[in-house]
Amino acid sequence: MSSTDYHHAGGLEFGDGNVKVDPSVSAKLPLGCRIVSIKAHGSSFWANTGRIDIKLTDGNSKSFFIKVTSQEVGKNMVRSEFECTMAIHTLLSNFTPKPITWGTYQTNTDTHFYLCEFREMIEKMPDPYEFTKQLATLRQNSKCPEEGKFGFHIPTYRGNLPQLAGWESSWETYFTKSLKLDLAFELEAKGPDAELNTLLPVLFEKVIPRLLRPLESEGRTVKPCLVHGDLWYANSGIDVETGACLVFDACSFYAHNEYEFGQWRPVCNRFGKEYLDAYHSYVQVSPPEEDYEGRLDLYKLCVGIGTIMEMELTLVRKFNTRVSALFRDDRTLREQ
Repeated sequence: MSSTDYHHAGGLEFGDGNVKVDPSVSAKLPLGCRIVSIKAHGSSFWANTGRIDIKLTDGNSKSFFIKVTSQEVGKNMVRSEFECTMAIHTLLSNFTPKPITWGTYQTNTDTHFYLCEFREMIEKMPDPYEFTKQLATLRQNSKCPEEGKFGFHIPTYRGNLPQLAGWESSWETYFTKSLKLDLAFELEAKGPDAELNTLLPVLFEKVIPRLLRPLESEGRTVKPCLVHGDLWYANSGIDVETGACLVFDACSFYAHNEYEFGQWRPVCNRFGKEYLDAYHSYVQVSPPEEDYEGRLDLYKLCVGIGTIMEMELTLVRKFNTRVSALFRDDRTLREQ
């Protein structure tokens, strides 16, 4: 996978008193505004991130968040973030910062950017009921443009790796293909593994059909719901001015509504049982309810620390599939 290291465009760096932006960026700022400052803000493994403060023609102030990265994969990443954030913002305008645009620098055509409104946030866990009410509303009100299908119209990116694009009528089929893609990235990054060679046939031939096929059997159906895609605590915050719950850094697609709760299972994610209980006060557990815990363990494979296992629990191995693929040099991520 190509690097996304930012190729600095001369004179357009964040900080050091700079007040210049690329013409592609300035064209999307309010007409007649004056840039007051451009500062580094936040952090990212894959991009440079900053805050642009401006003065409007009426004398009021306004701020924007900008993310800048390079190469073709960087271009795909900022397009992904714009499309995903716009999908969420269209349904719940106060649940994510308003996306403005994405594009390519005129001064350096290998440099790409994402621009959205700036929302000052505090690093505090949101109220479980307020936060999950927003999630429930997002799930319930979302309507897939490809009716009854799972997926997304473009590849969306978690980190610098793409997720499965396109559409599938079956959730089991989409999930299986998506997990195979993640595992392919992991194997490319870390090389072959004898234990995985033993466990993966069990996963795909036994575990997935046992846990996901009943969702779509005996008259049961799964509604494709818009999910954030990488909903861990560091991709959420609370608006300083309004107190509203916010999410950002989305890599969305249409999925089973319980899908990303697998990422909430490890204690380190901080979205504990109280958040799941709050969510299910708005949305019932999908039937068959007795498979719920197993489904979330399965979903951890794509979005967090997961377990590959036979249903009889005779083989167990935990590892972080996508994170292991993202951080190629850290072999401990395969052994967690």
